[in-house]
Amino acid sequence: MRVLIADDERLARAELRRLLAAFPDVEIVGEATHVDEACRRVEALSPDLLLLDIQMPGGTGFDVLERLEEPPDVVFTTAYDAHAVRAFEVNALDFLLKPIEPERLATALERVRERGRMAAVAPAHGQAPGTPLERVFVKEGERCWLVQLAQVPLITSEGNYARLTLDGHAPLLLRSLTYLEERLDPARFFRASRQHLINLDFIESLEPGPSGTLVARLRGGREVEMSRRQSQRFRERLSV
Repeated sequence: MRVLIADDERLARAELRRLLAAFPDVEIVGEATHVDEACRRVEALSPDLLLLDIQMPGGTGFDVLERLEEPPDVVFTTAYDAHAVRAFEVNALDFLLKPIEPERLATALERVRERGRMAAVAPAHGQAPGTPLERVFVKEGERCWLVQLAQVPLITSEGNYARLTLDGHAPLLLRSLTYLEERLDPARFFRASRQHLINLDFIESLEPGPSGTLVARLRGGREVEMSRRQSQRFRERLSV
């Protein structure tokens, strides 16, 4: 497991290095001391895990995640009070409270390993050139979380941004639909129209629509009408 440490306090970085030395499968690939450096190091080093402090020069750990195209697994490190800890629990983000206890660190690392094992046995799809975008960081009010795009049935354009349809939530992603289309796995996502990207894994049925179009019914009952051009492409693709 390749780990990047992002913390502006030298002693905190040294303590994390000391604790991580107890795990033979962990390789520390670098350190960062402020927001800009953290973003650059993640993009350059592609770590499996980012140990990320909340308050750093240049912004917060959340700013780092918002700027990254595809964040790695993240465990926040924080010395904040119980109110902040409750906020992390609500947002389902992993966190370690300083001073970090070895047992808590071991638990956090095991969760990262487990997510890696689950990803390794996930159903395979055809690979896009390069590595397809798999997850994004989103915020909705006070709530924020990492979203696995394979779990998103529908993405809708809203100007220069995109709205993700999730179970009970519809967060806005500060990326355009065209940007996402170019980076998502084309074996999983299909551009149904100018307004919609649909996840093929969530299609329950197809029905004929007006003027030769197709209407995709998604799990949960949502219906999306494909444009005529994209309906024809979909028929050619799946021999419908």
